[in-house]
Amino acid sequence: MRQVRSFNGVVRMLMVQQFTINTAFYMLMPYLAAHLADGLGMAAWAVGLVLGVRNLSQQGLFLIGGTLTDRLGCKRVIVAGCALRTAGFAALGFGSSLPLLVAASAMTGFAGALFNPAVRAYLAAEAGEQRVDAFAAFNVFYQAGMFAGPLVGLALLAFDFRAVCVVAAALFAVLTAVQVRMLPDRLPAAGAAPEAEPGRGSVLADWRQVISNRPFLLFSAAMIGSYVLSFQVYLSLPLQAQESAGRHGRAVTSALFAVSALVAAVGQVRITAWAKARWSPEQALTRGLAVMGAAFAPLLLAGPLAGLGAGGTGRMLALVPLFGCAVLLALGTATVYPFEMDTVVSLARGRLVATHYGLYNTVSGVGIALANPATGALWDASHAAGHPAWLWSALTATGLLCALGMSLLARTGRLHDAREAQLAAA
Repeated sequence: MRQVRSFNGVVRMLMVQQFTINTAFYMLMPYLAAHLADGLGMAAWAVGLVLGVRNLSQQGLFLIGGTLTDRLGCKRVIVAGCALRTAGFAALGFGSSLPLLVAASAMTGFAGALFNPAVRAYLAAEAGEQRVDAFAAFNVFYQAGMFAGPLVGLALLAFDFRAVCVVAAALFAVLTAVQVRMLPDRLPAAGAAPEAEPGRGSVLADWRQVISNRPFLLFSAAMIGSYVLSFQVYLSLPLQAQESAGRHGRAVTSALFAVSALVAAVGQVRITAWAKARWSPEQALTRGLAVMGAAFAPLLLAGPLAGLGAGGTGRMLALVPLFGCAVLLALGTATVYPFEMDTVVSLARGRLVATHYGLYNTVSGVGIALANPATGALWDASHAAGHPAWLWSALTATGLLCALGMSLLARTGRLHDAREAQLAAA
């Protein structure tokens, strides 16, 4: 809290805003699939369509959200995104037809594509030289919202799913009104109007400028693996929890989410301060990625540990590496995140920051979309062959390869030169 108080009022407001956004989002989304299938009786393909449209509309339109932010300003895009999600959540609660639900899902996804790059660009601009510390504190609020949201949603489900949607929509409505009244209307580039900046032309010209930023593209490619590894909390770790805990698999999965969020919320600021005092940003990124990869190594012991005890004892022993993986993965992610967000700004050299964030999120989203089927196929193949270690070895190798790629970028000066250039411009 001392660190939070060191930031200006706009930065603090953005942090509280993100906590509210995540609380409202995660109080609804974890329970949407069950509502569609059980409450509305929709077929599995229809449930997948509704959920898939939300993910596609968010990941695929991040670049649009970033571009709009750089041209219209952060406040307008943030307000538009929150207002759109208000309408989308209300429609999810009261809609029953597939076309309406698909449209509502698309609205909620596009809303995220609008305010996510805008919030990060605004935070980077307002925090100035405190960017790394600001993103660290921001992640505490982010993770706290992820932790609180499902608990609030579970309590509201005692009434019905519509109550969850109404409360979530109301939170976004209040947030929209507060932003309209209290959030300063500033543009990302030190308050300058886009048309006043030299070299600003069409949207395509902006995109060409971002795409021609070779160090940024190399950095984005090197970081794809980190998002693939982080996503395993939603994919391979729940599958392993189900295999290890049987009928208690859902409870173990919930505990994994809680552990991941608590590690980040409690340790983020201390981890960032520790890393800043000892490492350069490039070293923090490289070593954090290595920890994320190494997080999956303990799962190589899950099978042997399960065989050490009969019945429940073996299952309990198999959970030890599973939770060890969740803790290490959270520690590695907490190490990487603030320096990752700061590096995007440095590589953008202070220009079109939101557009850079938008493309960065799109690249990571495409990476996840391509890697998820491959991860699922490797899970099936490795278990069918009786060698589950194949998957965990592949994920460990992914993290180590990302760390190697980041180390090479740092050694060739691509990250350092951009950071020095931005400091000189400032």
